[in-house]
Amino acid sequence: MPVKRKSRGRSKGGKGRSGFVQCNSCGQLVPRDKAKRTTKRISVVGGPLARELRQKGTYIASSSATRYFCVSCAVHRGVVKVRAQKERRDRPRKKRRF
Repeated sequence: MPVKRKSRGRSKGGKGRSGFVQCNSCGQLVPRDKAKRTTKRISVVGGPLARELRQKGTYIASSSATRYFCVSCAVHRGVVKVRAQKERRDRPRKKRRF
Protein backbone atom coordinates (compact mmCIF):
# COMPACT_ATOMS: atom_id res chain seq x y z
CA MET A 1 0.00 0.00 0.00
CA PRO A 2 1.45 3.41 -0.93
CA VAL A 3 2.40 5.81 1.83
CA LYS A 4 1.90 9.55 1.46
CA ARG A 5 4.54 10.56 4.01
CA LYS A 6 7.63 8.79 5.30
CA SER A 7 6.55 9.35 8.92
CA ARG A 8 2.86 8.64 8.17
CA GLY A 9 2.10 12.09 9.58
CA ARG A 10 3.41 11.36 13.09
CA SER A 11 6.65 11.70 15.02
CA LYS A 12 6.30 8.73 17.35
CA GLY A 13 8.72 6.36 15.64
CA GLY A 14 8.35 2.97 17.30
CA LYS A 15 7.15 4.15 20.74
CA GLY A 16 3.66 2.70 20.56
CA ARG A 17 0.62 4.64 21.62
CA SER A 18 0.91 8.31 22.61
CA GLY A 19 -1.35 10.57 24.64
CA PHE A 20 -3.92 13.01 23.30
CA VAL A 21 -4.07 16.80 23.36
CA GLN A 22 -6.97 19.06 22.50
CA CYS A 23 -6.79 21.41 19.51
CA ASN A 24 -6.86 25.03 20.68
CA SER A 25 -8.92 26.05 17.67
CA CYS A 26 -11.64 23.44 17.19
CA GLY A 27 -11.34 21.27 20.32
CA GLN A 28 -10.65 18.00 18.48
CA LEU A 29 -8.61 15.37 20.34
CA VAL A 30 -5.37 14.79 18.42
CA PRO A 31 -2.45 12.45 19.24
CA ARG A 32 0.33 14.49 20.87
CA ASP A 33 2.92 13.44 18.29
CA LYS A 34 0.66 14.34 15.36
CA ALA A 35 -0.50 17.73 16.64
CA LYS A 36 1.28 20.84 15.38
CA ARG A 37 2.72 22.81 18.28
CA THR A 38 3.42 26.54 18.48
CA THR A 39 5.24 28.18 21.36
CA LYS A 40 4.91 31.89 21.99
CA ARG A 41 6.75 34.01 24.56
CA ILE A 42 4.39 36.18 26.60
CA SER A 43 5.68 39.15 28.56
CA VAL A 44 3.81 40.52 31.56
CA VAL A 45 4.89 44.07 30.76
CA GLY A 46 3.79 46.01 27.65
CA GLY A 47 6.09 47.16 24.83
CA PRO A 48 7.02 50.79 25.62
CA LEU A 49 7.31 50.14 29.36
CA ALA A 50 9.43 47.02 28.77
CA ARG A 51 11.80 48.98 26.53
CA GLU A 52 12.20 51.65 29.19
CA LEU A 53 12.81 49.08 31.93
CA ARG A 54 15.40 47.23 29.81
CA GLN A 55 17.32 50.49 29.32
CA LYS A 56 17.49 50.81 33.12
CA GLY A 57 18.91 47.27 33.30
CA THR A 58 15.88 45.44 34.70
CA TYR A 59 15.33 41.74 34.03
CA ILE A 60 11.81 41.12 32.72
CA ALA A 61 10.55 37.57 33.14
CA SER A 62 8.40 36.07 30.42
CA SER A 63 6.42 32.88 30.26
CA SER A 64 5.87 30.64 27.26
CA ALA A 65 2.44 29.57 26.06
CA THR A 66 2.23 26.35 24.07
CA ARG A 67 -0.71 25.82 21.75
CA TYR A 68 -1.58 22.61 19.94
CA PHE A 69 -3.44 22.49 16.62
CA CYS A 70 -4.89 19.63 14.61
CA VAL A 71 -3.56 19.36 11.05
CA SER A 72 -6.57 20.99 9.40
CA CYS A 73 -6.57 23.98 11.76
CA ALA A 74 -2.77 24.33 11.43
CA VAL A 75 -3.12 24.53 7.63
CA HIS A 76 -6.01 26.98 7.93
CA ARG A 77 -4.08 29.27 10.30
CA GLY A 78 -0.83 29.04 8.32
CA VAL A 79 1.18 27.19 10.98
CA VAL A 80 2.13 24.63 8.32
CA LYS A 81 2.02 25.12 4.57
CA VAL A 82 0.40 22.89 1.97
CA ARG A 83 3.17 21.19 0.00
CA ALA A 84 3.17 19.65 -3.45
CA GLN A 85 2.72 15.88 -3.68
CA LYS A 86 6.38 15.25 -4.58
CA GLU A 87 7.64 17.36 -1.66
CA ARG A 88 5.48 15.72 1.02
CA ARG A 89 7.94 12.96 1.90
CA ASP A 90 10.79 15.44 2.44
CA ARG A 91 10.98 17.15 5.79
CA PRO A 92 11.72 20.88 5.40
CA ARG A 93 14.91 22.07 7.08
CA LYS A 94 14.44 24.38 10.04
CA LYS A 95 16.32 27.65 10.08
CA ARG A 96 19.08 27.69 12.66
CA ARG A 97 19.18 30.69 14.97
CA PHE A 98 22.45 31.84 16.47
